[in-house]
Amino acid sequence: MTAFTEPPSMRELLLDVAGKKIFVAETGDGPPVLLLHGGGPGASGVSNYARNIAELAKEYRVIVPDLPGYGRSTKGVDGTDPFGYLADHIRGVLDRLELDKAHFVGNSYGGSCALRLALDTPERVDRMVLMGPGGIGTTRALPTPGLNSLLGYYSGDGPSRLKLEKFIRQYLVFNAADVPDSVIDGRYRDSLDPEVVAAPPLRRPSGPNAPRTLWRMDFTRDRRLSRLPVPTLVLWGTADKVNRPSGGRMLADRMPNCDLYLVANTGHWVQFERAELFNRLSADFLAGRR
Repeated sequence: MTAFTEPPSMRELLLDVAGKKIFVAETGDGPPVLLLHGGGPGASGVSNYARNIAELAKEYRVIVPDLPGYGRSTKGVDGTDPFGYLADHIRGVLDRLELDKAHFVGNSYGGSCALRLALDTPERVDRMVLMGPGGIGTTRALPTPGLNSLLGYYSGDGPSRLKLEKFIRQYLVFNAADVPDSVIDGRYRDSLDPEVVAAPPLRRPSGPNAPRTLWRMDFTRDRRLSRLPVPTLVLWGTADKVNRPSGGRMLADRMPNCDLYLVANTGHWVQFERAELFNRLSADFLAGRR
């Protein structure tokens, strides 16, 4: 396990995108790469990629937004098409930064955002790295224990540090001892934002629109996937308890330019648990190095 290091000093921006505020931190020079974080309680961009930013910034202009609904960005997500909502706003970030095209790295919910953005506007995406993305269809009929824990965080008796610690240590990573208490404390504090508690950005679809929402959230039903030209590297922990690792093979079988790397003894948080490996593979793949 790579020792925890603080990310480098970063320039901070608050961008106006479609009437919403999107917080962005960035550092480094070179080809632009956006790091999109996962959707767990208390998640944010810089905290999610704390073990990766400094290394990637040696070669890339690293841009780390807080997704809509998270961190310092405007709260609230359109629950009828959450992946599309996220993708539209991150595309707006590209526009505000005057970037025609960029690389994307997406973890879980952020991977779903990157994949949807690539399907809608492939000309805006150079290369992608996806880590255990949602929406691959492996949890639609029978959600995993980790996904149930994530989606149930704000329900029942409400958020608590104990619930968050269980989600992170039991379901998010392979080795619970690898997660410092400070990570859990920070995530718990951020998860208590009153706006988020009132309207969690990641929740189970319900009501009369639920079938249509679930359809939109399953990339394996999207015919564009088999024609997507974007070179893609999928990294998936073999011990992922949130999104089933079989999703990696499903993507590799359907996408014409997709490499798959299964990471042994690793859970849902590849970029955190196997930071050294993740940093090397991502830097090389995004540069087109084999």
